[in-house]
Amino acid sequence: MASQAAYLAEQAVGHQKENLKQDVANYEGLGDPNATMKALVWQGKQKVGVIDTAKPKILEDRDVILKVTGSTVCGSDLHLLHGAVIQMNKGDILGHEFCGVVDQVGPGVKNIKVGKRYVAAFQITCGECFYCKQKLSSQCEKTNSNTTAKAMYGAQTAGIFGYSHFTGGFAGGQAEYVRVPIGDANLLEIPDDVPDEKALYLSDVLPTAYNAVKDTAVYPNDRVAIFGAGPVGQMAGVFAVGEGASKVIFVDTEPRVSAIVERWPAEHKDKLEVIDYKKLSFGVTNKETVVSKLKELCDGRGPDVAIECAAGEYAKGWMHWLEMSLGAETDTSEILNEMIESVRNYGRAGVTGVYVGYTNHFNVGSLMQRGIRLIGNGQAPVMKYWEGLLRKVQSGELDPTQMLSHRFRLEDIDKVYYKFDAKEDNIQKVFIETKFSFPRAPGTPELTKL
Repeated sequence: MASQAAYLAEQAVGHQKENLKQDVANYEGLGDPNATMKALVWQGKQKVGVIDTAKPKILEDRDVILKVTGSTVCGSDLHLLHGAVIQMNKGDILGHEFCGVVDQVGPGVKNIKVGKRYVAAFQITCGECFYCKQKLSSQCEKTNSNTTAKAMYGAQTAGIFGYSHFTGGFAGGQAEYVRVPIGDANLLEIPDDVPDEKALYLSDVLPTAYNAVKDTAVYPNDRVAIFGAGPVGQMAGVFAVGEGASKVIFVDTEPRVSAIVERWPAEHKDKLEVIDYKKLSFGVTNKETVVSKLKELCDGRGPDVAIECAAGEYAKGWMHWLEMSLGAETDTSEILNEMIESVRNYGRAGVTGVYVGYTNHFNVGSLMQRGIRLIGNGQAPVMKYWEGLLRKVQSGELDPTQMLSHRFRLEDIDKVYYKFDAKEDNIQKVFIETKFSFPRAPGTPELTKL
């Protein structure tokens, strides 16, 4: 069916763009041709657009139709924009982080109520398999039947909203409505005293950052290097301090190194260090490297822990750029090698940024000889953490709005993608409102119209 849908999408090039996904949705029987909505769709490499398409409908007994009141743009969405993730089809609805109000429920739904507010996990759990019973929902054995993914990774992982047919082909939530399969297991009710601007980020960025810290293991007095100062990196740093880290060092470049200094909690400024890698990697003398600078900041031995929050598609040097362009590798090992080489002997390196497939020039010798623990953090098992994180948000112990920089309309979200990709306007984390959104929560950014 996916190939037929792709064929129809290709044939629709001459249509008005607002008709593209409508054609595909109607063909597949996934939408109601009599009710439309606005949604962001993938239209090819480096091209996304907001169109009118069919509103989703109940397909299975346990489905929930959510009226979206808030979504966002994630750094991993840019991998789709760049065409770095395989098996995207023109017309696919994007977005894996969203919250909203229940519009409809299927006859098999027991605990989800129409009119109540919920946040969805970005991954889809069946709630019944070996992994889901242990709340390791990102490894669900039943919600992603993609055979390519299974063959490539050696086992199945969970379906993901709005993130290619490689992860199940589920329509995403950068839209006015979204279908949530197995709603009882994949939605968390939002308390009345928690605004959408805080609850939304329980869908991904908060559990992802928390999992990076807990899974890699940060102990009291550890010195932690975080590669990537975006929203996940920022919150991983906050959580690392919460675990007792004595120093957090962010490795990134402008404008993010300045943004992280501005947004870092004032009470922990004494624990913050930043490294602009471009000033080292592309300096005139080139005597310092990221590795040497990290060791200098940590008594010559290096950090106890390194956490990767950037992803594997961003090559720094010409060799990896060329090999990725030629298809000789899908991901660069440069950051991985910097982490392995910079941490102290028997240090730990956790990988949270998205890596799709294979890499070359990996320093396995340093990994083995120095006893480095390289830990694939996986897609964060949201269900394992989100109730505890919600309690922290509700009590005021955790404030997700510290990473929130902008508020935009759904109608402008395609422009937001391009600005975010170009690192314009110091965009960090955004809140995307729809026509169903509630009034802006006090203390959060005003609406920016593009």
